[in-house]
Amino acid sequence: MNILIVYAHPNPDSFNHAILERVQAALIDKGYQVRVRDLYAMGFDPVLSGNDLVDINVGKLADDVAVEQDMLRWATGLLFIYPVWWFDRPAILKGWFDRVLTRGFAFDYSEDGAVGLLTQQKAAVIMSTGGTDFELEGQDIEALLAHPVTEGTFKFCGIQATAHKVLMGVPVAGNAGRRQMLDETEAFVCEFF
Repeated sequence: MNILIVYAHPNPDSFNHAILERVQAALIDKGYQVRVRDLYAMGFDPVLSGNDLVDINVGKLADDVAVEQDMLRWATGLLFIYPVWWFDRPAILKGWFDRVLTRGFAFDYSEDGAVGLLTQQKAAVIMSTGGTDFELEGQDIEALLAHPVTEGTFKFCGIQATAHKVLMGVPVAGNAGRRQMLDETEAFVCEFF
């Protein structure tokens, strides 16, 4: 498989970066080709402007969006790694979705409604939270955090095989807890892909 990892965390010393390094190495060990799009390191512009919308409607793409769409064309599997901020993705990743997953590329409309155009076989997300299971108890956290991306964006764009892993309470997990999270995340990725 060709796996595209889209990574969104501004700190290269973060636990999210440790996740990135671990799963990237595991996927390469499985013999997969892996490319990483580190949105913060790239300085990706997440703002979809009014001019962008006009250009998209006439089939014109910004150069950075064209590059990202080429990356998606290359990939047979997608993996997104990010922290949960305010019960959602970081703005830079939401902007990546807004700018890159355009009509005519990721989806279109027919008389019967939306039609997904992405051809990736699988897509998964790995999310880390500061909140613990106890703090977030009773909030249906899986649906709240994962479904907008996996059941919403991915399936809307045509990807049916989706999965997610939520790593809860990372700041209070301690070193042993974070090592266990890395082990579990590697196993999750290797099993899914």
